[in-house]
Amino acid sequence: MNLQADLLVLLPELILAVGAMALLLAGAISGEKSAPAISLGAIVLLIAAGVATVMGPDHVTAFHGAFIADDFSRFAKILILIGAALSILLADEFFSTIQLSRFELPVLMLLATLGMLLMVSASSFLSLYMGLELQSLALYVLAAFNRDHLRSTEAGLKYFVLGALSSGMMLYGISLIYGFTGSAQFSTIATVTHAGVPGLGVIFGIVFLIAGLAFKVSAVPFHMWTPDVYEGAPTPVTAYFATAAKVAALCLFLRAILTPFPDLIHQWRQIIVFISVLSMALGAIAALGQKNIKRLMAYSSIGHMGYALLGLAAGTALGARGVLIYLAIYVFTNLGVFAAIQAMQRKGKPVENISDLAGLARNDIKLASVFALLFLSLAGLPPLAGFFAKFYVFLAAIQAGLVIPAVIGVLASAIGLVYYLRLVKVMFFDEPVDAFDPVSGMGSKAILVISSVVALFFILAASPVITAADAAAKALLP
Repeated sequence: MNLQADLLVLLPELILAVGAMALLLAGAISGEKSAPAISLGAIVLLIAAGVATVMGPDHVTAFHGAFIADDFSRFAKILILIGAALSILLADEFFSTIQLSRFELPVLMLLATLGMLLMVSASSFLSLYMGLELQSLALYVLAAFNRDHLRSTEAGLKYFVLGALSSGMMLYGISLIYGFTGSAQFSTIATVTHAGVPGLGVIFGIVFLIAGLAFKVSAVPFHMWTPDVYEGAPTPVTAYFATAAKVAALCLFLRAILTPFPDLIHQWRQIIVFISVLSMALGAIAALGQKNIKRLMAYSSIGHMGYALLGLAAGTALGARGVLIYLAIYVFTNLGVFAAIQAMQRKGKPVENISDLAGLARNDIKLASVFALLFLSLAGLPPLAGFFAKFYVFLAAIQAGLVIPAVIGVLASAIGLVYYLRLVKVMFFDEPVDAFDPVSGMGSKAILVISSVVALFFILAASPVITAADAAAKALLP
């Protein structure tokens, strides 16, 4: 392909790259007063990137096969862009409320999103690592964005140190895979591993690769950064970590394992099953004793990544489809939860303890109802959207012969229902405490409404999502 065609494939990424640089320059010239305009410009750029993604070429590669545009990357990019745009909307309201407006935040989110888009379009380990590091460098800063807050600074430092370790492990694994297959291209590696018995070096390389990727999705035993980052980072940044960043990391996980190593499923499946089961169990049990709602959501996200990884362990197009459906529902549900958490403010100051939710239904029945609806969807109760997310993953696992891990997943989901119901009980049956400030931001209200509609009525409009996820899964694993 010529350069013009290559650039057309990466048009969404180019829009974000050029736009982020322009907004950074505008912010540096205009100062902090330009923060609302920078946030609006960032959202416009994300919408433009989404349009370019939908209208872009299909099933083509660029830059000598380093990047690919297909149904899988299109599905993943749309979810990432939705998560990023709505997180920036929350951030603009959050920082204006606490009178801490900084124009760098939407620019950092744009640059992190740029890295995520490159990750999910990567068809080579070199391009994969380049996108991953671009994303990670911006996320390190976002985690410690509230630099005057001790917990935020601590969260950023922990994430940076552990992230550097995981990146080193992943890079070592990639070097082993390259050394024993002679290529960093996914398609070439698949051909080499299909032709004969893989060497021990390739197996070791896959182990280190999975370890690095497991850190990015906060799967056990590489989850230790998640509760601290979720609690310490500002709420909209936490929402960004829980939605766009998780979608990108898990979609990267899918492509980096299923595309180059389809014939080595028996070698890597047992590792994925192991971390999936541990993540489901820890996410269900550790959340039971949490008093901070953001830490509870951190352990909840660990458990949900365990459920999603069960679809990857199936190693089939049906499993990949289940993961993508799971992510689509997970993004909207979590955005709604964090929009509700952001609404937990008294006299303009955020509160995060579960005890602060006591008697919320008597003070604000609308917010309490949205909280309850989204929590029960996360728990997987039918006929809410979360039920279908888990249903498709468990169905793929059972059809792949992973009956015992699927049963463990159902049990973990039942245990998880306990702490979600505890939250509902606190809101509806405990003695009320001081009321929260009214939800004033139109963006937060819109997110709460959209998330509630998705959770409640997904069953009525599931067909387009399932069809798109099916096409994306077939592009990944024909």
